[in-house]
Amino acid sequence: MREYSIDVRGTRVRLLEAGEGPVVLYLHGIDGPLEEPLLVELARTHRVLAPEIPGFSRSGVPEWMMNTGDAAFFGLDLIEALGLKRLHLVGHSIGGWIATEMAIRSTQRLASLTLLAPAGVMPLDAPKEDVFLLGGERGLRAQFHDQEKVAQEIASRAGQDLDIELQNRTGLARLAWTPRMASVQLPHWLHRIDVPTLLVWGEEDRVVPISCSEIFRREIARSELVRLAACGHAIGLERGPDVAARITSFLSGVAG
Repeated sequence: MREYSIDVRGTRVRLLEAGEGPVVLYLHGIDGPLEEPLLVELARTHRVLAPEIPGFSRSGVPEWMMNTGDAAFFGLDLIEALGLKRLHLVGHSIGGWIATEMAIRSTQRLASLTLLAPAGVMPLDAPKEDVFLLGGERGLRAQFHDQEKVAQEIASRAGQDLDIELQNRTGLARLAWTPRMASVQLPHWLHRIDVPTLLVWGEEDRVVPISCSEIFRREIARSELVRLAACGHAIGLERGPDVAARITSFLSGVAG
């Protein structure tokens, strides 16, 4: 994926881009922007744009960005700055929450919405893991069902700067500390989402339990749910090709 940056109303944003075709704008999860297997697969049939959410990875936290609502307005400004129309918005975890907040505010430029285990609503059953209390290998293991894949992921991140992990945790805390990974207001506004919406959830998600899907499914009129057996929260890393195939099929239906 090629890397470049653009200015969005005074804030520099780093993006990864690959592929050609209908546009997919992908908002990453709690570990920041990664070249996930999911993105590689989606780029076979789509133009994939993966911005770095301000506050994550190499970027500082803008002083004005205090919550996911601010991040959502920034995301809409990013879409405008990129000149995108009829794009497919995809978000994972905290990125799924931000994507949801964006769609609540405006779907004018959206063709569809795909949410991969999005945070944002209070679960019916308490999460088994608190990502704010876990870091390093423990935090990574909490996101996977298949623990054998964790070793592969640790090896792939061997050269990652510790400062990036700390920045990711700082950015996450800034956006989603209180209450933990959820908003009491969000369920009330989900009905405003009026584009086809795909929900994808791992049945063994210990960070954002699959019980949260019931609220999204109930309140978003044009939504459908895909449940992934034997899958945790790190959907794009644990089941990338499979999830990409589900998303691609969904997007082809929207296009048709």
